[in-house]
Amino acid sequence: MRIACLGLGRMGWHMAGHVAAADEAHEVVVFDVVEGLGDRWAREHRGAFADTVAAAVDGSAFVVTSLPSDRELAEVSQEALPVLGRGAIWIDHSTTSAAIARELGERTAAQGGHFLDGPVSGGVDGARQGTLSVMVGGDEDAFARAEPLMGTYAGRVRHMGPSGAGQLTKMTNQICVVGLCQALAEGLDFASRAGLDVEKVVEAMLQGSSTSWQMENRADRMLAGEYDFGFSTSLMRKDVGLVLDQASTMGVSLPVTALVGQFLADVDAMGGAAWDWCSLMERQRQFAPRDVPTAPSEHS
Repeated sequence: MRIACLGLGRMGWHMAGHVAAADEAHEVVVFDVVEGLGDRWAREHRGAFADTVAAAVDGSAFVVTSLPSDRELAEVSQEALPVLGRGAIWIDHSTTSAAIARELGERTAAQGGHFLDGPVSGGVDGARQGTLSVMVGGDEDAFARAEPLMGTYAGRVRHMGPSGAGQLTKMTNQICVVGLCQALAEGLDFASRAGLDVEKVVEAMLQGSSTSWQMENRADRMLAGEYDFGFSTSLMRKDVGLVLDQASTMGVSLPVTALVGQFLADVDAMGGAAWDWCSLMERQRQFAPRDVPTAPSEHS
């Protein structure tokens, strides 16, 4: 079975690697617009690379994409759809608008294929470890056929409803997570200024009601000021923009999400566009009032 993997960024590189390693009967072909990246992936994994989208997609039973935004997905669709075979399933793991997911669902179905919008959560670590959570919209029968393939790089795969439902679920995820990360930045900064041993504070909270994935996986990096990894500030700003646009069309108020979106813009302006977005911690450190004396530690 031929599987095309398009997009070899921080997420797509690892996902394609899991697909290639899962079953030697799979013929995996990759493509990326960055010159030489497909060749480098093919040298490190079992598979081949194509010079064009069409060459990768033609004859493939499954097409797996992981792209930055609506624009790149639309560009890929112009080359992919004309050669997508009848019965083929296109699984898109990009985070995009629900509108383009629905549009591509209709266009793919018109050609006798299936389009599944399956944005992911779990970050680069989840992609590397094959433990991503995938939220899928689209035809239920196509989902059943694609689920084993997605299981090669995901720990949890769920069908959420018709086309667009996967993207709407991812938006819900982002609404919840951005508030958590900003709260974590504020809490860590508060504890530090109070003179506490912040690592002990985190250890105590991990067993309490305030624990979260962000606390478990990002608190140490935030305390150390290390952000050269993971999901970038610019990509999270893009996701928040999608959320706010969708909320506007629905008449839903998202004041916390909108505020954190502004804070991410501050991080971008500080030079943190490529930093992992938990660098909200640096904004907290820079913008928090500094004319208040730090509370003395009991050990000082």
